[in-house]
Amino acid sequence: MDKRIDFIDWVRVIACLMVMFVHASENFYGADSSGLAGNVSMLANESNRFWVAFYDGFLSRTAVPLFMIVSAFLLVPLKPGQTMGSFYKRRFGRILPPFVVFLLLYTFLPLVWGGMAWEQSLSDLKLLPFNFPSMAGHLWFMYPLISLYLIIPVVSPWLERASSRDELTFLGIFAFTTFIPWIRRFVTPELWGECFWNGFGAFWYCSGFLGYLVLAHYIRTHLGWDRRKKLIVGTVCFLAGAAFTGWSFWLKGIPGQVIETPLLEWSWEFCTPNVLLATFGAFLLFSCIENVPERIQRPVTGIARLSFGMYLAHMFFLAPIATWVIGGDRADPSVPVWLAIPVIAMLTFVCSALAMKLLSYLPGSKYFAGVDR
Repeated sequence: MDKRIDFIDWVRVIACLMVMFVHASENFYGADSSGLAGNVSMLANESNRFWVAFYDGFLSRTAVPLFMIVSAFLLVPLKPGQTMGSFYKRRFGRILPPFVVFLLLYTFLPLVWGGMAWEQSLSDLKLLPFNFPSMAGHLWFMYPLISLYLIIPVVSPWLERASSRDELTFLGIFAFTTFIPWIRRFVTPELWGECFWNGFGAFWYCSGFLGYLVLAHYIRTHLGWDRRKKLIVGTVCFLAGAAFTGWSFWLKGIPGQVIETPLLEWSWEFCTPNVLLATFGAFLLFSCIENVPERIQRPVTGIARLSFGMYLAHMFFLAPIATWVIGGDRADPSVPVWLAIPVIAMLTFVCSALAMKLLSYLPGSKYFAGVDR
C-alpha cells in the first residue's frame, strides 16, 4: 500500500467539507423549487447576500480545484513501469463502480419518499449514458475527473522530462486562459476560431483542469520554498483570490431581484484567475501541515478514506437537513443564516461520514460506496 501523505488527507477532508458548505449555501439563493441553485437565482435579503458570498465564494470555492490538484499530486508522473492500461484499470476500477451505483441511486431512490415522479426517473435513466441525473447535479465533477485520468498517461512522459521553466511556460499560458470565461461573458461568446462549426479555440488544449494537473506537479517537483515562504505567499494568494470571489457574488446579488445564475456566479467558475489564485494559496497552506500528533492525524486519515463516498452520497442528507434547519423561509430561517449554513454543512458532513463508516464494514464496500479501506 502506498504511504499516505498527511497533509493530503487534510486537503481531502476540508475540501469535502467545503463542497457541503457550497451546497448548503445554495439553499439561500436558488430560486427554483429544489432549493438549490438552478438556472435562475434570487437573494431574499442583505444577510443572505453577505453570508452566501462569504461561505460559498470566499471560504469554499476552491474545493473542486483542490480535489483535482490532490489527484494530480499523487498520480503524476506515472510510477516506473506503469502502463497506460494498468493505470486506467486501477484508477477507473476505483471510481467507476461506486459512481455507477450512485447514478442509479439518484435516479431511483427519491421515488421511495416521493421526491421524484416515475416519468422523471425514467427520463433520467435514458440519459444516464450521457450525463448525470436531475437529482445529482453534484456528480458533474466525476466527468472532468475522468477526463483528467484519461490524460494523465499522455502528459506524464512530458512532465518527467520537462524543466521548471518549461512547466512555468505552460502554467503561464494556462493562467491566461483563466480569463476566457470573463471574455466570453463580457466581450464575445466565440473566441479565437470558435464558431458554430468549431468549438475548439486556439487555447482549448492548454485550458481547463489540465492546468491544475501541471500546477500540482510543479509544486511537488520544482517549488523548493521553505515553510515560512509557503505560509506567507499562501496566505496572501488565498485571501486575495477568495476575497475577489466572494465580492463578485455580492456585487451582482441584489436582494429581491431575479438574476440568471451564471451572471450571479460570473467569477465562480473553477478556471478563473481568482479561483486559481485562491487554490494555489490554499494548497500551499495545506502543504505546511506537518508533524501532526498521531491522535489528531488518525481520525483525519480515517475520514479521508471515506471522503469519496461522502461526496457521492451527501446530497441525500443535505436536502432534508436543509429543509429542517431553514423551516420553510429562506428570508427568515429557524436559525440565523450565518449559523444555518455551517449547521447544514456540518450535519451533512457528520451524517455522510457515519453512513460511509457503517457501509465500510460490508464486504466490497469500495465498489459500491467508494470507501478506501
